[in-house]
Amino acid sequence: MVNARLQDDLRAKAAHLGFAACGFARADVGPEPGARLERWLGEGHHGTMEWMEARKVQRASPQGLWPEARSVIALGMSYAPDGDPLALASDPEAARISVYAQGRDYHDVVKKALKALARWLIEREPTSELKVFVDTAPVMEKPLGQAAGIGWQGKHTNLVSTDHGSWLFLGAIYSTLKFAPDASHPDRCGSCRACQDACPTDAFPEPYRLDARRCVSYLTIEHKGPVPEEFRAALGNRIYGCDDCLAACPWNKFADTAHRHMKLAPREELTAPRLARFLAFDDAGFRAFFSGSPIKRVGRDRFVRNCLYAAGNSGSEELLPPVRHLCADPDPAVADAANWALARLTSSGG
Repeated sequence: MVNARLQDDLRAKAAHLGFAACGFARADVGPEPGARLERWLGEGHHGTMEWMEARKVQRASPQGLWPEARSVIALGMSYAPDGDPLALASDPEAARISVYAQGRDYHDVVKKALKALARWLIEREPTSELKVFVDTAPVMEKPLGQAAGIGWQGKHTNLVSTDHGSWLFLGAIYSTLKFAPDASHPDRCGSCRACQDACPTDAFPEPYRLDARRCVSYLTIEHKGPVPEEFRAALGNRIYGCDDCLAACPWNKFADTAHRHMKLAPREELTAPRLARFLAFDDAGFRAFFSGSPIKRVGRDRFVRNCLYAAGNSGSEELLPPVRHLCADPDPAVADAANWALARLTSSGG
């Protein structure tokens, strides 16, 4: 077991690097997370995210991915929003982008800080080994975060913190060092079901379980091709992700932007963007505008497809010209979305 001084110093270094939360857990987490994952996959709730199933053994536990791991350092970086994430819900010509995607790509920001913390730890313990992860490897950051005491996995399946609400990007360091584990965080959702009631597509078959196939974030980011028609109206003006279940959590009243990493501040042009601008994007314009943004990963076609669903829900005749133009788009999903939007707008008198 490493000495307590090293653990205290590591927490201080993590805070210096911009992490708002840091905790320690054993790498042998037991069978429960893997069993929950197996059930979720067995019910098909992962949709078309085949990569979730392809590496389920490695994902089930840290030692399944790296047998030499002895401890997990769980870290959280705040991206608390400045105001109400749902403020644009009543502005149909606005494009709602999830809070997490309004700033720089969190993969880059969190990974840079993780690597800096890893270098510091290796300097202190040169014979140790470690691996760093941020949302790009088979790692279950949320159960590990709960085991390490930095929050608990709420009824919306995301991590909730008493200090930072639902607004934490999670990273993990697997280490061959044996750190003293923190106590697992207790569940403090109680009888609250605000997140469940807030979901626009009824994506929670029961508390603590998410059917990704019905989730707006999945539909606007992961789902390829046309979105099933049963969900299109419910998308409203959400064009990339969804904050509804997160924003509804009462624990967010304790979240403070003072703890937000400065590089995760939102870009002004993404806090209240207009749909008309995005409907005009070609591939080059999309890539240039979203350079350094996590939104870039979905590509122009999927992004414009989402914007067309929002246009169809807007009731705005101002959007008819770009919608009509996109009916002949070479991408089948874009053309399908444009024709759906045109039918909606013209049937409503646009």
